[in-house]
Parts: sequence; C-alpha cells; structure tokens
Amino acid sequence: MTKPGGIATLAAASVLMLVSACSDEHGPVADTNTDAVSVSRANAAELPIGSGFDFYVLALSWSPAYCIAEGDRANRQQCAADRDLAFVVHGLWPQFETGYPEYCPSRQPERVPAQLGNNYLDILPSMGLIGHQWRKHGSCSGLNQKDYLDLTRAARESIVIPDDFALANLPGEIDAAEAEDAFVAANPGLSREGIAVKCERGMLREIRICLSTTLGFRDCPEVDRKGCTRNGLDVPEPG
Repeated sequence: MTKPGGIATLAAASVLMLVSACSDEHGPVADTNTDAVSVSRANAAELPIGSGFDFYVLALSWSPAYCIAEGDRANRQQCAADRDLAFVVHGLWPQFETGYPEYCPSRQPERVPAQLGNNYLDILPSMGLIGHQWRKHGSCSGLNQKDYLDLTRAARESIVIPDDFALANLPGEIDAAEAEDAFVAANPGLSREGIAVKCERGMLREIRICLSTTLGFRDCPEVDRKGCTRNGLDVPEPG
C-alpha cells in the first residue's frame, strides 16, 4: 500500500533481502525532518556571488544508495558502520544553459585545508568529497574556497526535505515523478522543470535542484531532460 506522499513501505521479506544483498550507507547525519530544516531562503544580499556561469545545480545524494551502489569503492568516512546519513550534499555545481565548466584555473589552492573543510562535514560527509567538489566545481565558481563552501551550506539550508523521506517511511519505494512532486510541494517556487532525479540500479540515487547565483529556484531544461523517469525506485533506509 502506498503511503501518503508517494513512498511505499517494503514488505519485511523484501527489507531482509535488500539488507543482506547490499552494503549499507552512512555519513554525517542529515536531518530529514522538515520541521528541523524549514528555514527561510537565504538573504541574497549576504551571499557571495559567483561569476562565469549561468546557474547552479545543488545535488543532494541519498547516502544509503551511494554506499550500496559503490560497494567497496565507497568513501569509508561516509559509509562507516557508525555513520547514519540520509540526504547529503554531493555538490554545488556551476552550470551553463548547455553543458558545464569543470576543473577551472584558480588562484586558490587545489587542496582544501582540514581546518576549513572540517566546518562543513555535517553537509558534505568527507574531506575527500569536499576536496573533489572544490577542484572540479568550486574552482569554476569565481569564489574562494570559504565563500564557495559557505554558499554550498546556504544552498542546502534553503531546501526543505519532504516528509516522504522521513525515517518512519523507510525503507520504501517511490516513482521518480513522485519524488519530484514531493520536493516541489515542500519548496514553494520550485517547479517540475527545475528538478531532476538520478537513479541507479533501481534506487533513487540523487535529487538535483537548479538554483540561480543568488539561490533562487529556476528552471533548467537540459538538466530536467536528463533526469530519471523510472517508477518504483528503492529508497533504502539509513543505518
């Protein structure tokens, strides 16, 4: 039976099969309670403004699916047995209307110092991920490392995670369209043309939300077209 909001609870036998067949996924805990993350949108006047691109994609990774899909290749810091993550930030990616820049020349160092990166482990679950995101994407933002990471935090805090992904509804399954609808309903101003789902191995892997350089919602036809449209995606539970 489908629960309100789209996620259907898996039968007990299916849960056991999923757990036994796959490695689990964890990281710094990301709160899925909408009461806890219902924040007002960031004040644009206080945000560092990037340049040299058209908009951002905020990629929110469903950490349990990442750890299962990557298996032995998964980041040990994120997927350690004592971690318990739900949605985490995969990255904040500068985009063009068509295509995107990557690994841009920058006067900033390639390596993100631990004393800086450690301040963001609650949203980006490993120093390896922080460093990679800076080198591949942050270097193309026109911002310094701290401003880019601060903007990444502001982008994450501007998004309300739907109750569909609360622990009480997991493990479960959801159609890609239902996942998009849930985020649209929870985030006024977000449209179906400004969000895309990534799926992999029958699981919901990622939610990608398009944002302006001041973190307002905006449409992104190319990103939207590339989104997954599958039904019945597994949503493994954290822990």
